[in-house]
Amino acid sequence: MPDTPNLRPATRDELTQSLSFALRFNGRKRVHDADETMARITAERLVEHLERSGYVVMHKPPLDQHGAPGNLADDVEKARKIDRDE
Repeated sequence: MPDTPNLRPATRDELTQSLSFALRFNGRKRVHDADETMARITAERLVEHLERSGYVVMHKPPLDQHGAPGNLADDVEKARKIDRDE
C-alpha cells in the first residue's frame, strides 16, 4: 500500500452517502432507473452487510476545503442542482 498516513476508517454515514450517490448517478448524470429512497435503503443494507462481514473502508480527507476532487458533499450538492435544473 502506498504511503497513506492520512487514511482513516470511513464513517457509516460517509459510506452510505457514497453508495447511495453511486446508485443514483453515473458520473454527474442522473440515472433515472434508481429512485432516491430505494438507493438510500440499498446503500444502508450494503453498509450493514459490510460491517457484519468485518470490512473496513478507508477514507482520505479532501485535499482542501474549496471543492477538491473527491469531496462528496460538493459532488452531491452539484448533482442536486443539476437534477433541479432538468
